[in-house]
Amino acid sequence: MNKRFSLLTIIFLILFHCWAQTISPQKNNRFPQRENTLRIMSYNIHHGRGIDDTIDIERIGKLIVDIHPEVVGLQEVDSMMNRSNNMDILRLLSDQTGMHATFGFSILHDGGKYGNGMLTQEKPVAVKKIDLPGAGESRTALIVELERYIVINTHLSLNEEERLRSAEIITEAVNDYDKPVFLIGDLNATPDSAPIEFLQEKWQILSNSAHHTFPSVDPHTTIDYVLGYTARGETYAKYKSEVVDEPTASDHRPLFVDVRIKTPAPEVMRTIPYLQNPGSDEMTVMWLTHVPARSWVEYGTDTTNLQLARTFLEGVMVANNMIHRVHLNSLRPGTKYYYRVGSQEITRYSSYYKEFGDTVRSDMKIFTTWSDEMRDFRVIVYNDLHSNMAMFDKLHSLVEDKPYNLVVFNGDCFDDVEVEGDIVNRLLTYTPRIKSDEVPSIFIRGNHETRGEYSLHLWDYLGRMDGHSYSAFSLGDTRFVLLDCGEDKPDDHREYFNMNDFTQHRIDQTGFLTKELMSDAFAKAAKRILIHHIPIFGVTSGRFSPCSDLWIPVLKDAPFHVSLNAHTHRFQVIEKDEAENNFPVIIGGGNREPDGTVMILEKNGDKLTIEVINAAGEVLLKRAL
Repeated sequence: MNKRFSLLTIIFLILFHCWAQTISPQKNNRFPQRENTLRIMSYNIHHGRGIDDTIDIERIGKLIVDIHPEVVGLQEVDSMMNRSNNMDILRLLSDQTGMHATFGFSILHDGGKYGNGMLTQEKPVAVKKIDLPGAGESRTALIVELERYIVINTHLSLNEEERLRSAEIITEAVNDYDKPVFLIGDLNATPDSAPIEFLQEKWQILSNSAHHTFPSVDPHTTIDYVLGYTARGETYAKYKSEVVDEPTASDHRPLFVDVRIKTPAPEVMRTIPYLQNPGSDEMTVMWLTHVPARSWVEYGTDTTNLQLARTFLEGVMVANNMIHRVHLNSLRPGTKYYYRVGSQEITRYSSYYKEFGDTVRSDMKIFTTWSDEMRDFRVIVYNDLHSNMAMFDKLHSLVEDKPYNLVVFNGDCFDDVEVEGDIVNRLLTYTPRIKSDEVPSIFIRGNHETRGEYSLHLWDYLGRMDGHSYSAFSLGDTRFVLLDCGEDKPDDHREYFNMNDFTQHRIDQTGFLTKELMSDAFAKAAKRILIHHIPIFGVTSGRFSPCSDLWIPVLKDAPFHVSLNAHTHRFQVIEKDEAENNFPVIIGGGNREPDGTVMILEKNGDKLTIEVINAAGEVLLKRAL
């Protein structure tokens, strides 16, 4: 019994170890890091020799892996020296941590080289080494330029006068840089010394000087630092500063800081504004930023007299987010509005203290609210693009020559969303091409939009008319009814793992549809258009048609002028009364050449026309409705 228990225990421990190795270092360590922060580490490693008189590079590397910094500056690094067993220490640490290695030797000694080393998660853009005063021992500073910032790693002299002069030289050396600069290292200077007092005129100490770094056993002195250059107005929002409790691996203790640096103004905005939820008295403006921000919309009928609109949730401004949504209401129908969006990066958002970066504004843009008196409009409808952005570009080039009032994406245009990038990359393609900052768009969910790990987040990035995935609205004297068919297989299909209930969703829409057909807005409309992704009329016998049984009885006698559908990837027209339909049904094509289609609904006075064009530029259908 005991032997069996021991064997099971061993197997469990082995399996647990394997499982633990699959967890990312970021999630499986004792040093959690706030999102969107930069972790900078400094460590005088005493050429790898610990307090136990053992040279153990691997334990230093393990500590770096556990801390998981973006940058670590190392001092007292040996390269091929006899005293450290002729090891290339920085190369060994680079191999162990997977970081890029940069070495700047200060002296030739003991058969090899000795100096400062830098490990960085990203490959350096440029590297430079400058000489510093050091009568007893040559000193240098290693300058490593990365894409967004610069790090200087140094180990200063034991002589006070030489340390002060070194501080002056380093400060002079960064004058020409236009990026944030960090100074890290063993400065051999206490917080109240002349070199540190000099540095604080143009540098901010980011590490906590009250936390001692030397010696590693019972430390009582602070001589290791991380600083940020502030003379050009740079700010550093400090989230964490820690001296790590590691008394053995070196005669110094390692330290790190987590900071957030201000994002350059041109890099704050991620997308252009895109208009959602259009109406006669409302409009929603959405956009994305690369960084957490507070955001607003400035709008009005006159560019010299703009109002400010922000989003509040029960009294608190919705901020420190990267998806921005501002709803403008009480607008005047049929009116041209000027607007621009503004975002200011939030570099620190705490209970009693906040820090901000630059304020960025978009160009001034225009939108026009709809009016009940509108008789002329042009609506573009896409479907089943399935990530074929080249197809979308080609189709849009066929219809963009004339002004249009609305773009509708009728399903499977944001398909199979697994990660945020699947949404954002499509937004980055669609929004500038359709001029989404001046023309509103509406998204209808297809069956593929219900799939994927990130699919539920689609509604964070897109607007829902009336708060649902189905809705009805009037564009002038024309009524649009939009439905959400959900998936194209039964809810109990094995692929859905008992996590769908589109049956109830469709039942809910049956009630909505019944109520809509009895509404005054529907009755008074001159034209009525139904749009949904999966067709319900003319479905092949034996094929699962999730909405037909529920919706055909409601729609059988409904006075729509046309129904626009998709899903089958085959252009088709089902004429009125051909399949119990009281109106023509037009089904769009797929996402391959030349089957992809774009539909154009155009109304001029009392005349409503539908045109369908394929990717080859052929007009497949053009008729009055």
